[in-house]
Amino acid sequence: MDPYYTDDMVTLYHGDCLEIDAWLDADVLVTDPPYGMAYVSGKKSERVAVANDQTIGVRNAALTMWGIKPAAVFGTWRIARPDNTAALLIWHKAKAGAGMGDLSMPWGNSTEEIYILGAGWRGKRVSNIIATYEQRGNPYGLAAQIGHPTPKPVQLMEHIIERAPDGVIADPFAGSGSTLLAARNLGRRAIGVELEERYCEIIARRLSQGVLL
Repeated sequence: MDPYYTDDMVTLYHGDCLEIDAWLDADVLVTDPPYGMAYVSGKKSERVAVANDQTIGVRNAALTMWGIKPAAVFGTWRIARPDNTAALLIWHKAKAGAGMGDLSMPWGNSTEEIYILGAGWRGKRVSNIIATYEQRGNPYGLAAQIGHPTPKPVQLMEHIIERAPDGVIADPFAGSGSTLLAARNLGRRAIGVELEERYCEIIARRLSQGVLL
């Protein structure tokens, strides 16, 4: 299959990662897969859903294909963690306020979990709580700026990739392209796959513009 986008550092494919196997040649998996939340954007004007997010079947199938190589995988405490999770990171969205979650509870949810699998992770020992301070859900937030309902901050992905073992980074659920941008920023080659063409367009635009964020 011909790439949707390619440059000296990044190759992006448009299609189903369970059918496209180029990403399996990489060395480290860093991805935000659909993880069974049936996510739909809260915007009344644009009810955007995440593809294949009704179950964890696609996530688990991709992880089975990946095997025992190092991986960092986003998820939620509401859904079973991947087998052989070696460490847990907490992404704290510091400007999210109380966040959303179960509106019948007096506590909101402004965090996500990141599961670390495999060996070879390195770097100075730091807290497992990673805070980022970007605006997110308002009309001027990250989602509106990028055009994707669940974008990850590039600096968050850089934090993970900086501590990853050597080699090529894979993201078979490339989404808004933040993993691919972060890898390129750090001088790491990356291979991405994205199912939805509208998001491939966003990724290609971000990469071709040479943006860092």
